[in-house]
Parts: sequence; C-alpha cells; structure tokens
Amino acid sequence: MNGSPPAPVDRWLSIDRDGAVHVFVGKVDLGTGIRTALAQIVADELDVPLDAVHVVEGQTGITPDQGRTVGSQSLQSGAPPLRAAAATARKILLERAAKQLGVGVERLVTRDGVVSVAGDEATQIAYGALAEGGFGREVDAEVPLRSAATYRWVGTSVPRVDLPDKVRGAFALVHDIALPAMWHARLVRPPAVGARLVEVDATSIAGFPDVRIVREGDFLAVAARDQWRTLEAARTLVTRWSGGGLPDQSEVYERLRGEASTEAVTRDDGALDAAFAKTKAHEATYRWPFQSHGSLGPPCAVADVRTDGATIWCASQGVYLLRARLAELLALPEDAISVVYEEGSGCFGDNGTDEAAIEAARISCALGAPVRLQWTLAEQLGWDPKGPAMLSTLRGALRAGRIVGWEHAVWTPPHFRLHGAVPAPRADAVAGDRNATVDYAIGAQRVVVHIAPHAALQQSALRSLGAAHNVFANESFFDELAFDAGADPLRFRLDHLDDSRARAVLERVAELAVWRGGEPYTDGPLLCGRGIAFARYDGHGAYVAAITSCAVDTASGRIDVREIAIAHDCGLIVNPDGLRNQIEGNAIQATSRALLEEVHFDRERVTSTDWSRYPILRFPDAPTVRISLIDRPEQPALGAGEPTTIVIAPAIANAVFAATGVRLREVPFSAARYLAERGELRNVTISSMRPSDRVRSN
Repeated sequence: MNGSPPAPVDRWLSIDRDGAVHVFVGKVDLGTGIRTALAQIVADELDVPLDAVHVVEGQTGITPDQGRTVGSQSLQSGAPPLRAAAATARKILLERAAKQLGVGVERLVTRDGVVSVAGDEATQIAYGALAEGGFGREVDAEVPLRSAATYRWVGTSVPRVDLPDKVRGAFALVHDIALPAMWHARLVRPPAVGARLVEVDATSIAGFPDVRIVREGDFLAVAARDQWRTLEAARTLVTRWSGGGLPDQSEVYERLRGEASTEAVTRDDGALDAAFAKTKAHEATYRWPFQSHGSLGPPCAVADVRTDGATIWCASQGVYLLRARLAELLALPEDAISVVYEEGSGCFGDNGTDEAAIEAARISCALGAPVRLQWTLAEQLGWDPKGPAMLSTLRGALRAGRIVGWEHAVWTPPHFRLHGAVPAPRADAVAGDRNATVDYAIGAQRVVVHIAPHAALQQSALRSLGAAHNVFANESFFDELAFDAGADPLRFRLDHLDDSRARAVLERVAELAVWRGGEPYTDGPLLCGRGIAFARYDGHGAYVAAITSCAVDTASGRIDVREIAIAHDCGLIVNPDGLRNQIEGNAIQATSRALLEEVHFDRERVTSTDWSRYPILRFPDAPTVRISLIDRPEQPALGAGEPTTIVIAPAIANAVFAATGVRLREVPFSAARYLAERGELRNVTISSMRPSDRVRSN
C-alpha cells in the first residue's frame, strides 16, 4: 500500500552474507531513474555502499503491493515506507551487534555495512553476519531517521544504474524476452471501433504453414513460430465485420457539454454574486484535444499460461492490479499468477501495455504455449487509450487591480479506468479536476467539474491527467486578467500569492530568464515575446514556474519555442541530475503537446497512426531548457515526473500573446490555428491592445 508498509522488514529488504542488500519495491522504474534514487535512499538509511544495493521492482508475490506507479508518487509516497524499513533494519542490526560485542548501542557506529565500537574500529562486525536468518520484526513507523546532514548519497548526482547498458544497447527490455517453444502473435483489428466480428475465412491464410487462428467472440488473433510470418498472416486473413463507428471529430467539445451528466463542486466560496456585482466580467473558453501517449516503441508482453498457473512479463505500472484482471480473465487464483515487471518502451500513463499483456495471456491460454505479442506503431497510435479532450470556461472580475471573483467550469470525461478483465471508465471526475482550483489568494472562487460519462475515443490517464488542460486554462486566463489590469504578469501573480515557496519559484525563474515584464521584441521579421506560468502540482505537490521565449513568424503562423527557463521546488532532492533529466524531458514533451499533438479520427477509427499524421517535436526544434533547482532537504521529497508538464502550454500561449497580441485558447498551437486567430483579431478594434505595437529590436 502507498501509505503504511507491510509489517515485516523482510518484505522490504534482505542482506546477504557478503553484504549485498536486496531491496523489494512495489514502484517500478518507467525510465525515470527511480531505481537509482531508491537505492540512494536505502544506502543512506542503512549506511552501506551504494553499489551494495540491488533494487528488485514490480514482481507479484515478491515485492510489496504499493499500488500503481503513477502521479509522480514514486518518491513522494513510495519511498517513505521503504526508508522506514531500512531504518528499522539498521536499528535491529545495531541491537544485535551490541549484544554480540558486549557493549551498549550508544557506543556503536556504522559505516559501509559494518558496525564497530566508536574509537575502536578493530572491534567490528559486518551486516552480513548480523542479518543471517532475516530480521523477524515489523517495520517501526516511528523509527528515528538519519538527518540530511549525514547523507552521503541522497542529494548527489550519482550515475543512473540503468544508463550504461542502455547506451551500449545491452539493456534487456520486455521486447527481448524469448522462451523455449514460444509463439509470436498479432491481433486482427476491426475496420471500425466497436465493430462486431461476423466471419473469418481461415482458407485465406492456408498458404501460411504453422499459423494458428485464435478467436473468442470479437477478439481475433493469429500466431506462428516466426513473428514476420505472423504479421503477414494477420494482414492477409480475410474477415467480415459489422457495425461500429465514431462520432464526428468536429463535435468533440459540444458532446462534452451535452453529455455531462453529473457535476462536482470542488470549491465554492459562496461570494461570487457579490464579487461580480457592478464589475464587468472577463470571460474565455479553452480547449484541449485528445492526445496519444506516443511512447518510443509499441507495447509488448510475453505470457506463459498453463492449467495450474501463469507467468506474464510486461511493463505494467501496476503488477498487482494487472494480476487481479488476469485472474478474473483466466479463472485462476491470484496467487497462481506471477506478473513480472520488465522495462518497456516507456509510458506516460495508462497506455496499451496492460492490454497487450492481457491479449498475450488470452492467446497463450488458447494455444497452451508461451506467446510473445507486440503491437505495431499503427496499433499503438490508433488503438491505445488516449488522454481525453477537455473544455473549460472561465469568468473573472477585477477591482482595484486585484481579482475579486473567479469562476472555472470544466467539462471532462474520467481519466482513469476501472481495470477489470474488460476495462471501463470510472463514473467520477477523478483526475479530471486536478489543478482545476488555483493556488492564488482570490476573493471568491468557484470551481465546478462537469463529468461526461465517456469520451468519443477510449480514454485513460496521460501524463498529468487533467492538470495539463486545467493549468493551461487557469494560467492563460490569469494572464488575460493581468493584461486587463495593466499589470506585469509576474508582479500580478506575486501579488496574489501568500505561499512563500510559490513566490520563491516565481522569483527564481524571473531571475533565471531575466524577466522584463513580458516586453516583446523583434528578431528580423519575427515577433518575439516571453510568457510566464506557475502551478503547484495537484495543489499539494511540487512547485514549478516556467518562462518561455517564443518567436512567431506572423506570415506563416509558425511558432518557435526557443528557450524555456524553469524553477522547481520538490522539497528534498535525491538525485539532482536525475531530477534535471525529468524536468527537461517534461518541458520538451509538453512543448510538443502544446505545439503539435492532436489525435485525428474519422467516423470509423483513429487516422493519425504514424509520426507524419501524429507529429511530435523533432530534435532541431527542441528548445534550450535552463533549470534552477530549489533544494529543501528538511522537507519531504515531492514527485517530479509530471509537474513541469502543466506550466509549459500556458507559458507558450502567454509568450505568443506578448509577442503578437494573438490569444491562443486551443491546443495545439498550430500555424493554421494562429493564422485563424490572427484573422479574427483583425476584425475587431485591437490596436490599443497589441503588445507588438511597442516592440523593440533584439
């Protein structure tokens, strides 16, 4: 569980006779480096060499159930119970050493996995000898922890343990697993989402030797000993389907409004009517599209299902939850199924990884043999669940240069799914309301989340979930009110903040970027500007502020994000270089999502099924990212896997407005969308409002 650890220390770690420490964790390393960070934490708490710590992650029956690896929670909620277990283990080792050496515990010191008598280092005993037979005690939730002043590893940029093999191409992914007598399988997808399978013409692949067809209702797959033969057989197999289809893509946002059946009031100060009385309200609507996870490669899983049990290797974020789904599907006891985490091609939330594992298990069960199933790129982009589209309408009131009224209405489908054998969307707004409420001190605030029961496409959690859209809407609208008030966007934010840590990240990023109040400038024919955004992730996570520097070609509509400055406060920093890696990756991916990414579909299925139709940011277009870390070793570590994601889109939108006077309220900020908004702007009187009228040369 995320909060309280399982009782036995032995469930969390063991120490071999030679001093090797094996750490068992329920969180998994999805390529973020937490394997290294968790080892640093344990090495410090136990006082052992870092290279003595070996992390075992995500294996049912062996590692503890800490829920899913999601929401930037790996260090924030996953590390504290592990740290307590390590501290309890060290306490037990000291007690045993005191008994064996015949001295009081207070006279003992530890170093590099050895207990010795203070002032008499020759009188010592190694952890390996003390830990024989295990610990046999429960984790002490109140055990004293080592102070930050004594850390050797935490707070240092030790190299990630996984990178050398990845650089050399020697790292084994789930895609590399091969079992004896293993079959390769591919799914046969319908021509339209939701279509029913009517007929399969098995004779159409009669020319393919050793190919098996697996059909269970509308589930259809082919398998062979060779994966290329399997792929060709899947393409050749003649099938007939009926029904299915999707709504018109142009109706996405109207459907969100029209189908919202329930609402959740996440904040209501009860004073909005008075706040808006005798004050002209400013209103704006913001839209966020369906987006793909866009992992480096498609999902893959290997399954070996037998009559008495099963083993599944996959890159699941939640091996215990997946095991429960498999037990339901395969009609096996949960403890007869082993789900083993093997790193895959990356994920940014609930993509198709678990579905691939379930599909492989179904086929393995039907064949009675081990099966390797790998999706194609077209399947990944076309058939994995998407980050859902969202819509927001905001209304704000100003009085004497301050915001006195703020109303935010959000329309969202659920971002999480119920993970049964057949996953279904949640009925509540969980995660769609993330960061819908702002962290500013505002006179009266009301936030209402309207929940649509489902989306046009199959939806799931995508990096930051609803926070990306909600912060885009909130921080863009905050800038609009700052402009109405004639205020510097930075000063306007600081004037509405009471939290000293929030103010600190804004002041730090302004210093890093040499903020000049968002003043526009020119670079030849390009109009340039800077935009700012701030948020505290999920209202209680890491603090982050960003300033983007953007150049706009007003003739073509192209927006170039040249530089992003970021200030980041996630409390205690375990590995500074690893943290910078996460922040930089967040910033670049979020830039891609803001400028380019949108899932397209027709009345049958998703059509953006390759990188030309679902473009992502390329290396030549990646911005320079500069980062300033605020370390607070006395504070708990907060997650860093997602927070930076949420401030990039609004910072870009605010920079474009600062440069050109064009306000972009819908993602992605394509050239066509910029030109359309600029055209609309020309139809109203805006000359007195355009920041570009006062541009300076760079």
